[in-house]
Amino acid sequence: MNKKIATALSGGAVLVLALSGCTSDDGASKVNAWAKKVCDQAQPQIQKRANAQQTIISTAADGKPADIQAADSKAFQEIADADKALATAVQSAGTPPVDNGEKLQQDAVKELNETAAAYLGLKKQIDALDAKNQQKFADGLQDVAKGLQKIEKMDQDALKKLQSGELGKAMAKEPGCRAAKASSPAAGTEGSASSAPEASGSAATKESAAP
Repeated sequence: MNKKIATALSGGAVLVLALSGCTSDDGASKVNAWAKKVCDQAQPQIQKRANAQQTIISTAADGKPADIQAADSKAFQEIADADKALATAVQSAGTPPVDNGEKLQQDAVKELNETAAAYLGLKKQIDALDAKNQQKFADGLQDVAKGLQKIEKMDQDALKKLQSGELGKAMAKEPGCRAAKASSPAAGTEGSASSAPEASGSAATKESAAP
């Protein structure tokens, strides 16, 4: 019996960097300048994440296990690299000019690096799957899916905390920090799923199904 490995990815919008904090009207220009500095660096990384997520979505649901494995592995690596670069962008921008700015910066960097590490862990996990055994591979994808769901929850929890305050508003106005659309359209396969705005992470559910 042939098996189909269905791929569904929610979370089309990537992590939008937004930090909470309060500032005075006099400090508004400094806040805007800080937001622009971070978001200008963030834009290519946000685009990279969107493209990587699109790769997962557009991989044929009934494709060969080896092809799915390669696509997901590459996407996880690219998202991890993007998150590391985003963490570096926040760090290099200096302390945000808002109340408790140093802690806000440290927390954002920490969360981005933790998410990057989690994606690298999933890359190792999917790389270790036996692509020559379709049933075992499909079963292994279930564990990968669980890991992706945890990352999505982690990102969403972080967003609730980060997307508030004057600094968050300033960053939301910057084009570079807005969610990006993938550079190539998704293939019309059973594995495609519509993106969910406001979801920052990548959560995939993969399952085997009889034809």
